[in-house]
Amino acid sequence: MKVLVINCGSSSLKFQLIDSQTEQCLAKGLCERIGIEGSMITYAPEGGEKEKTVTPMPDHTEAIRLVLEALTNASTGVVKNLDEIGAVGHRVVHGGEKFAQSVVITDEVLQTVEECNDLAPLHNPANLIGINACRKLMPDTPMVGVFDTAFHQTMPEEAYMYGLPYTYYEKYKIRRYGFHGTSHSYVSRRAAEVLHRDYEDLKTIVCHLGNGASISAVKNGRCVDTSMGLTPLEGLIMGTRSGDIDPAIIEFLAHKEGKTIDEIMTVLNKKSGVLGLSDNLSSDFRDLEDGYHKGDANAIRALKTFCYRVAKYVGAYVAAMNGVDVICFTAGVGENAGIVRSFVCEYLGYLGIALDQEANSRRGEDIVISTPDSRTTVMVIPTNEELAIARETVRLVG
Repeated sequence: MKVLVINCGSSSLKFQLIDSQTEQCLAKGLCERIGIEGSMITYAPEGGEKEKTVTPMPDHTEAIRLVLEALTNASTGVVKNLDEIGAVGHRVVHGGEKFAQSVVITDEVLQTVEECNDLAPLHNPANLIGINACRKLMPDTPMVGVFDTAFHQTMPEEAYMYGLPYTYYEKYKIRRYGFHGTSHSYVSRRAAEVLHRDYEDLKTIVCHLGNGASISAVKNGRCVDTSMGLTPLEGLIMGTRSGDIDPAIIEFLAHKEGKTIDEIMTVLNKKSGVLGLSDNLSSDFRDLEDGYHKGDANAIRALKTFCYRVAKYVGAYVAAMNGVDVICFTAGVGENAGIVRSFVCEYLGYLGIALDQEANSRRGEDIVISTPDSRTTVMVIPTNEELAIARETVRLVG
């Protein structure tokens, strides 16, 4: 079966077409600036040249139409017609407590997802737009929703509750949900496969480190804790997000700076993290690494603080699981920034970790980067959320 994977944002749309039998990506691409002047589609068939086309995209329906047109194009397409696409898998950011696993999309499912919109107002409405656009253009093709939050629904109550009046949980479902669940699930399972270990007999910590970053504790195949919370703002310091702060800072800054709550939240989401810590040097960890090697104090501060926060969460999750067998690094920073992995692991000597520096310098492969005599195994596992979504889609409709 060929599965089209759609990851829809408010003004962008990423896609991949995957052959579920070989698990090969047949084509992938990106629609940018949807509804904005200068919209563009980038399309790359497997083994072919990347094509960029500037073309009007007034809405997501037109973007989906252009995606389907590219996939079926006589010269560079990878399928002859849409009948060859057996199903569509959609990334949906927030499923609240409603969805503990992926589901086949129905009218009732869409209504329930819409009820979660206030929990993810920047993401869920965009996801729904993409789903509805696909349903309009491919009405007879089964579709599946794969939720970022679903993997974390196995957390025990003591891990997901906040120290707030319980009535707020009852009325508004305010609790920790966690995100990047598709990545955490894929990486923790892949680590067990690479090590030839039983997934349900491992204690694994997954460090998904990118511009958005989160850590999860996976015990015996079930997520027992994760760093992001009600929203993706909680937890680690990230590219532009603050991560954990004293909540009183919001009131303090509002009074001192004369800002509204909405303005302060913009600061916390878009002007903080390593961008803010580096005094606006960059939110890109490649720039920070360059700055670190040049002795730039702003880059050093941001990089060191980020790594310290990662190491603190790893330590907390070792306690939560009463031990750890495997620590995995993944996502853009986790997979590519050897300096970040080194700094984090410097804090973890109590776990008997020593890095193989040659292995730590490699990229783009599933690899153990700890030495053979390390008591705890450290790995790099490139994430593949699109493949994970395709697998879930086939499981439900195949």
